[in-house]
Amino acid sequence: MQKSAMHWMFEPLRKYAVFGGRARRAEYWWFSLLVVLISIVAAFFDTMVTAPLGAPEPSDANPFGNAGLGVVSVLVSLAFLLPGLGASVRRLHDVDKSGWWVLIAFIPLIGGLILLFWFCTRGTQGPNKYGDDPLQSPQFFT
Repeated sequence: MQKSAMHWMFEPLRKYAVFGGRARRAEYWWFSLLVVLISIVAAFFDTMVTAPLGAPEPSDANPFGNAGLGVVSVLVSLAFLLPGLGASVRRLHDVDKSGWWVLIAFIPLIGGLILLFWFCTRGTQGPNKYGDDPLQSPQFFT
């Protein structure tokens, strides 16, 4: 039986700070979608709650007003930091790259594009030095 999208969305949360092993593309991308959706809800909540309380409105000096600076948005970002980093490292392991390659994201534009390419690439077929192929693993069908 194939696992559902909901399973893949929450799998990195079950492996909260696990940096070993391999992660399928489904696990990484469904979790990324979950983070984006929850972040949008948190930003909306922050805007609706803090705007009536006298938070700065958009102006020429501050065109974004209070965007992204709300307490709920910060808490959501902190909550997803380790699971997101773990999923990224495991995804790199799946394409047979060291988890340290995640630091390439600090190179503006080029680093993010390289990571995007690796995150979209199919993982190494069969076992590699980071573990068994998650597509051929018996746990995939349980």
